[in-house]
Amino acid sequence: MTKVGKLIPDLNGKLTGMAFHVPTPNVSVVDLTARLNKGDTYEEICAAIKEAANDPLKGILAYTDDEVVSTDFIGDKHSSISDAKAGISHNDNFVKFVSWYDNEYGYSNRAIDLIKY
Repeated sequence: MTKVGKLIPDLNGKLTGMAFHVPTPNVSVVDLTARLNKGDTYEEICAAIKEAANDPLKGILAYTDDEVVSTDFIGDKHSSISDAKAGISHNDNFVKFVSWYDNEYGYSNRAIDLIKY
């Protein structure tokens, strides 16, 4: 059982992921693999992420389909920047997502949001 599965039993066996530092002082990347109950294309999922980044999660979640590298995210205020070109769909029920974040700047912005709240 994964740690996510212990925390949210309904997700046990359905998703795995890891975060790792890249050769920059503050930027990390998340590699998330998910097995979906409801089949959706990678493009449909990306469209939903992009929509969320433009409205309910604006300022927290961002979306890019540009060619990017780790240094592009230094100083980015978002907690997660979904990298559409780095992800892949193995089939409609098995997808891999990649998301970047600036460890310090993104976290600091969420702390400020909490203080304002």
